[in-house]
Amino acid sequence: MSDVRVRQAVPEDHDRIHPVLDDWWGRPIAAVLQPLFLDHFFGTSFVADDDQGLAGFLVGFLSPSRPEVAYVHFIGVRPDLRRTGLAADLYDRFFDLARRNGRTEVWAITSPLNDRSIAFHQALGFEVTHQPDGPIRFRRPL
Repeated sequence: MSDVRVRQAVPEDHDRIHPVLDDWWGRPIAAVLQPLFLDHFFGTSFVADDDQGLAGFLVGFLSPSRPEVAYVHFIGVRPDLRRTGLAADLYDRFFDLARRNGRTEVWAITSPLNDRSIAFHQALGFEVTHQPDGPIRFRRPL
């Protein structure tokens, strides 16, 4: 992973991220990441690149309604780079950003069908907080 470069996102990154989503997930998911997320939350989001192009990303924001919460809306890693530590690195950067901004917990969600995501979040210290008939919700204290 030493050749992966991580930087703060810019709004134009949506045009790079959006086309790979369905392929990376293996199902239609692109509608979940609308341009507004990087138009308004690029300052709290990260993009990773390597020599092959887009390596991964994390789109997150500081909740304007819950001053203790930072929220990860979407995280993705190119399939050939999964299990390399890139996703954990992106989360660590987001955790640091959240702490610097006075947040004390991070929330995220995933599909109940996404066993890899559930296991990954639990390995990072997230606890499942809610799951009846909808997405799995996670909470992690900082």
